[in-house]
This record gives sequence, structure tokens and C-alpha cells, in this order.
Amino acid sequence: MTFLASLLGLFLLFAEGEKAISFGIYDIAKSLTIPGWVVIITLIIESVYMIAVGIERWLTYNKAKQQSRQYAPKVAQALKNSNIDEAISISDKHKDSHLAMVVSSGLKEFNAHQGNSDISADEMEASKRALERAIAVKTAELKRGLSGLATVGSTAPFVGLFGTVVGIIGAFQALRSNETAGIGAVGGAIAEALVATAFGIAVAVPAVWLFNYFTNKVTSFSVEMENSASELVDYFIKQRTKQLKG
Repeated sequence: MTFLASLLGLFLLFAEGEKAISFGIYDIAKSLTIPGWVVIITLIIESVYMIAVGIERWLTYNKAKQQSRQYAPKVAQALKNSNIDEAISISDKHKDSHLAMVVSSGLKEFNAHQGNSDISADEMEASKRALERAIAVKTAELKRGLSGLATVGSTAPFVGLFGTVVGIIGAFQALRSNETAGIGAVGGAIAEALVATAFGIAVAVPAVWLFNYFTNKVTSFSVEMENSASELVDYFIKQRTKQLKG
């Protein structure tokens, strides 16, 4: 509470004397100390990383969604005609679709045993395991970069808080060294503290938002892959039943 009261008092003092000093970006940058610059540069790096990952993931997810919409009816028709080779060929043409990767893995494993007069239960299990591996690999691929967003969202406020602490320490040191000095002696340190806090929050909020948004996307994709795998297993069972009856 003492620290917060001191910070509030310094802020009010700065607000009263704002006409006496400049509060422009250039003046704030000029007054930054080495620790302050380290904080600002760190936050800039985190913000650039957040923007880069956000754009890359958004493009990846959109492409996966669009290709899956085109892929699903085509492969469904091929399987309806019992043309597994055509279904595999269609899957290979939609490399950015999360559904295509999963379905293709299961079909290739199942097709490898199609020449047998009877597909055994072990061979059916091998097809199921191929689907499970494909889902795990694709889910990990879809999650790429999200842990970095979570790290930015959780650390940026603390990086900004560190800058705030450094700025307040500088303000108190300036007051101690020159007790008769006006607001100009501590204005730069206070500005540094406030800018670091604001910058840290400005980086953290969109990072957390993007992480939650993309996590929901991955969850939705995972459900779609699980459903497709389940439907494909049902198809394998039907094909095996036909062979047994034949």
C-alpha cells in the first residue's frame, strides 16, 4: 500500500506540473535509462513475435478450413463408390487440410491390407492407430506458436512492472539528491514508469486474446478430426464385413 500511495502521489504531482515539462514521445524516449530501454526493447520484441504468430496462425487456420470444406464432399463421394485409391489421391491434393491428413493416413494403412482375402482384426487396429497418430501429429502442428503467445501474455505485464519499479526508483533517487528540485527532476522517471506499465499491458492483452481464440480453433479442428476418424473406422468395418460375407 505504501508503494501504491507513493506512486499515486508522484503521478498527481506530475499531473499538476505537466504544463512545466514536455510529455511528448521524444522527450520520454530521451529520458529513458538503460534498464528502461531494455524493458521497452523486450516488449517490442514480444509484440513483433505476437503479431507474426497471429498472422501466420490465422492464415494457416483459414487455409485448413477452406480446403477441408472442398475436400470433405469429394472424398465422401469417392468412398461411397468404394474407390479408395481415388480418395487417397484427393487427400494428397489437399495438403493444407487437417481432415485430409488424417483420412489419408487411415486410408493408406487400410489400403495396404486390401489385397488380403480377409482383413484381420489386427490389421483393423493398425488402421485405427494410424488415424490416432495422424490426429496427434496434426494437433501438435496446429498448436505450434500458441505456447509462445501464452508466454508473451503472461510475462509482458511483469516486464512492464519491472520498468515501472525502475522508473519509480529513479524518481525517488532524483528527489533525494535534490530535495528542492521541481517536477522536472522526476518527470522523466515517472513518465518512464507509466509508459512501461502501459506498454506491458498493451502487449499482454492482445496476446492473451489471440491465445484463447486460436486455442478454441484448435479444439474445433480436433473435434472435426476425431469425427472424421470415427466415420472412417465405421467405413473400414463395413468394408471388412463385405469381405467376410463375400
